[in-house]
Amino acid sequence: VTTTGEIGRRRERHNLVRHFVEMVLAMVVGMALLGAVVQVICAGLGQPGFFLHHPGLRAPLMAMNMTIGMAVWMRHLGHGWAPIAEMSAAMFVPLAVLIGPFWAGALSGGGLLAAMHVLMLPAMVIAMRHRRNDYARDHHRHLPTFPAPSAA
Repeated sequence: VTTTGEIGRRRERHNLVRHFVEMVLAMVVGMALLGAVVQVICAGLGQPGFFLHHPGLRAPLMAMNMTIGMAVWMRHLGHGWAPIAEMSAAMFVPLAVLIGPFWAGALSGGGLLAAMHVLMLPAMVIAMRHRRNDYARDHHRHLPTFPAPSAA
């Protein structure tokens, strides 16, 4: 026998996991699309691959690109600015922790980028736990409705 509470907890877990996966996918899309734009701009300026050779610059750029993708998706789902800001901070906390060891030579460029990406995931979970009720909602059933453009 399945109780109503048990069904509610399963649905909540499902929504949390789905939301996490969607945010990660939005981050990947943001990183890929905006990264391609940056590469085109760099190539146009005669510096192809500039960021590829400078991981200390590439890391914050990648964090920013992922954050933009994720923030756009969260806003689309109807999240307010406070949860978006908290989740955005979660993208940059790993960079803040790792940039010192990178600059000191204790962490390679590849190590910086890999560790930063790995640490973003638990940072996201921490941000989600802070607003568990918000992330556990089924945002797809409550997409915001935007007013129709007024006829001028």
